Amino acid sequence: MRVLVVEDEVRTAELLRRGLTEEGYAVDVAADGPDAVWQVSEVSYDLIVLDVMLPGFDGLEVCRRLRADGCWVPVLVLTALGSVGERVHGLDAGADDYLAKPFSFAELFARLRALVRRGSHARPALVTAGDLRMDPASRRVWRGEAELQLSPKEFALLELFLRHPGDLLTRTRILEHVWDYPCDGVSNVVDQYVAYLRRKVDRPGERSHLETVRGAGYRLRAPDTARPPPVSGPSPAHGPSAPGPPSLRQASRDAGPAQGG
Repeated sequence: MRVLVVEDEVRTAELLRRGLTEEGYAVDVAADGPDAVWQVSEVSYDLIVLDVMLPGFDGLEVCRRLRADGCWVPVLVLTALGSVGERVHGLDAGADDYLAKPFSFAELFARLRALVRRGSHARPALVTAGDLRMDPASRRVWRGEAELQLSPKEFALLELFLRHPGDLLTRTRILEHVWDYPCDGVSNVVDQYVAYLRRKVDRPGERSHLETVRGAGYRLRAPDTARPPPVSGPSPAHGPSAPGPPSLRQASRDAGPAQGG
């Protein structure tokens, strides 16, 4: 397993390099933000141990840039800035775990093993479906370039749909995940809030993003199925039974081969 240690303090970087090497990891060291981003672009890493206070740009910016570039290598933030606010900022920037200095190597190794078990699959900060985008950390939602103003319950309901696109969500399941009281079997609160969401998410003249599955629940349509259905049926000028004009290929076939002069 190859690990990138991003740490500008020489003694700490060497301590980490030696400890991780003795544990069996192959270790590279970067001393600033730009070098860290460059090394990740050149080498395939399994883990990143990242300090926050770095020259160039800080560790949170390193994490944001990696995630924006589609790099989902597990990141453990290791820093003396251990307040709750700092941990929240680090995790919202795309980090997977946080460990405050001073630390125990036994705990560091255990956390790294846990990150390896989770893997490096995509964990985007934004939840998207088509031109709908949601940032759960900042509690903001956009349809295209327009920001939508949602109530807390509307936000929670839309997040549930965005995290399960195309899945049928029953009213009972929606109540269990969005409201903090059990389903009484007769409440229409889900239907009311779906109606509120439709007014804010959908545009005039298009099919709703939120499809009603009669007798079952609701489904967030796949992005390409939320557009208006194509117009079908006979041309009004010919009536329901009148055939349309033949295509050029059909007319050529019916005429037979050309005669020589």
